[in-house]
Amino acid sequence: MEPRPSDVPADANPLRALSLDTLRRRTSMKWRTYPADVLPLWVAEMDVPLAAPVARAIADAVALGDTGYPAGTAYAQALAGFARERWGWRDLAVERTAIVPDVMLGIVEVLKLVTRPGDPVVVNCPVYPPFYQFLTHMDRRVVEAPLGAGQRIDFDALEAAFRDVVAGRGRGAYLLCSPHNPTGTVHSAEELAAVAALADEYGVRVVADEIHAPVVALDAAFVPYLSVPGAEGGFSLMSASKAWNLAGLKAALAVAGPEAAEDLARMPEEVSHGPSHVGILAHTAALRDGGGWLDALRAGLDENRQLLARLLAERLPAVRYRPAAGTFLAWLDCRPLGLGDNPAAFFLERGRVALSPGPDFGTGGTGHVRLNLATSPEVLTEAVGRMADALDGIGPRREG
Repeated sequence: MEPRPSDVPADANPLRALSLDTLRRRTSMKWRTYPADVLPLWVAEMDVPLAAPVARAIADAVALGDTGYPAGTAYAQALAGFARERWGWRDLAVERTAIVPDVMLGIVEVLKLVTRPGDPVVVNCPVYPPFYQFLTHMDRRVVEAPLGAGQRIDFDALEAAFRDVVAGRGRGAYLLCSPHNPTGTVHSAEELAAVAALADEYGVRVVADEIHAPVVALDAAFVPYLSVPGAEGGFSLMSASKAWNLAGLKAALAVAGPEAAEDLARMPEEVSHGPSHVGILAHTAALRDGGGWLDALRAGLDENRQLLARLLAERLPAVRYRPAAGTFLAWLDCRPLGLGDNPAAFFLERGRVALSPGPDFGTGGTGHVRLNLATSPEVLTEAVGRMADALDGIGPRREG
């Protein structure tokens, strides 16, 4: 029998807690998109049990019938406490926050406040595919500023993109992914201060997607964008959803810098109707009481990053992979394998491993795949083995 969340020690690696058979009983997107013979290492769901404090908060709400509409500032207060403890950020003011349905919808609502239809929004490609989808749907023009050496921000490319924004005479914005998805890059304080200075010079509003902020290597330090000098006019979108695997419990927070508070105050009241009350309870419990579980997860992810590097060196040495400091995602350069623009299609068809296709991440994504590290070492080992066998021509091939 699989352990219940309350039975799993807070310092135990949650990535080792669940069997593959148990995971296959899940009905979420990760486990229902592909046939049962496929190992799903694509969408950003983790193969973990709920942290015990989160499970208790949900169970208590259900037992009480506390499933109504959200109210209060407990979520923002928990985030402010977490930010002080983890990042040394003491300036997250609860009164400059707004509850939003999730990070991506929060980004949309913030961008509506500071840009107009047709205005440009700069992104650092390759980047999270919904950036393109949501921006296009809301009639904003995507301007790419490709990442540079070491998968870090290329400030020459960023300034060129900001010049494009100014030339269009629109009200432009910069959608910063921090830590960066898919590369896992954790931006330094110096880089973020340079972003703020450049944005101020060109009059570009910065909106930071910081959903992966708590998920960094044990020896890495996340820096909140709004904590650096010059970022007072920016915004951050934060959530406990990635770090504690709560994507199905909708809730996030928009945070405004001191000079953006009036903009945030214009957010329509009905936006706050979107989050789930139970979701807010779960996210609050995670931030307030789930630190031990989070650190065990981070240690397990550190082990998996090193394991993946070893497995690739042994079985797929041509694949280029650099263990990153942030997120639970791995960005694999498969171009030396000669599998074309979308190697994910080959590994799915011939290896029965589902990965995120690189081309979906914009310029710089062709020939790449994104692999979700947040699984057990056994599943990770099996997945790389299947990928290698497929390349050797001995992997399973889908019939029909």
